[in-house]
Amino acid sequence: MKALRFTAAGTLSVDDLEVPRIAADEVLVAARSVGICHSDIELLEGRYIIPFTYPIIPGHEWSGEIVETGAAVTDLAVGDRVVGECVIGDDHFGFSLSGAAAEFFVAKPAWLHRLPDSLSFTDGALVEPFSCGYNALVKAGNVNASDTVVVFGAGPIGLGVTAGAAAMGARTITVEPAAGRAEAARKLGAELVLDPAAAPIADQVAEATGGTGGTVVVEATGRTFVMADALEVAAHRARVVYVGIDVGGSAPAKLGLLQSKELSVRGIAGSPGVWPDTLRFMHRAGIDLADLVTSRFPVDRAAEAIAASRDTAKNIKVHLEFGATR
Repeated sequence: MKALRFTAAGTLSVDDLEVPRIAADEVLVAARSVGICHSDIELLEGRYIIPFTYPIIPGHEWSGEIVETGAAVTDLAVGDRVVGECVIGDDHFGFSLSGAAAEFFVAKPAWLHRLPDSLSFTDGALVEPFSCGYNALVKAGNVNASDTVVVFGAGPIGLGVTAGAAAMGARTITVEPAAGRAEAARKLGAELVLDPAAAPIADQVAEATGGTGGTVVVEATGRTFVMADALEVAAHRARVVYVGIDVGGSAPAKLGLLQSKELSVRGIAGSPGVWPDTLRFMHRAGIDLADLVTSRFPVDRAAEAIAASRDTAKNIKVHLEFGATR
């Protein structure tokens, strides 16, 4: 089989490997769609939020089809369409454990969830980034039509927050300078998209909300100066959630706002524990994220796919595809 491997910091290859063998309590999955995330690039460049070692097969945003089950597996069958969680105890699939960017890979049933018939394999590989955005809204608590949600960033996770908040009935304002991503936010339910280059973002949000600010603020860029801005656009007693990842950065912030506004602030990493709810939400709300995939490549062109994913002006989400995507 062909597999994408990161072999050292800054070095990748597409290698011919033996199809892995499964244990009695495992399944063999044929990959169908695998998304490339900014975290994958961090991993390639030698940075990630938990320890890892090279060589490693990346791929934590994926969908696939079960092609073999171990003798002890009773709740999954050959032909089941599945997606799988990234955070697995102390490990992260596709980071500290080899992931899905291969024609076949091994998984434990406890990591997996059946993909609803209403969702394609392309949709399935978008469940992981959407689940992070959905988790941010869940952790904010009781997001509903009474809220104004301000979302910083219209990357895949920020767009998931936008779509989820709009589906929950909240007024949704997305902050994004790139025209293509701004348009994607509008299509997914943003009532207003603000360009932070046009004027100080706190002033723009104040004008849009009659001086109140966002009752929920979700920071999805991972940029430290934007993380500081999130405090400034928050309303009194707002819920602020940080889901964008920064590794080791710093920026000045008005920390007194935490107290003067009586803010509830939390950070989250990934989306453990919310995948069943995420899949039900996507299915019942009819959320369609497939248009976020702006480029597709076969695995033997993985280096081109990684390069395309770095071109954030052109691409929102890049997928590696293996066979049928329905």
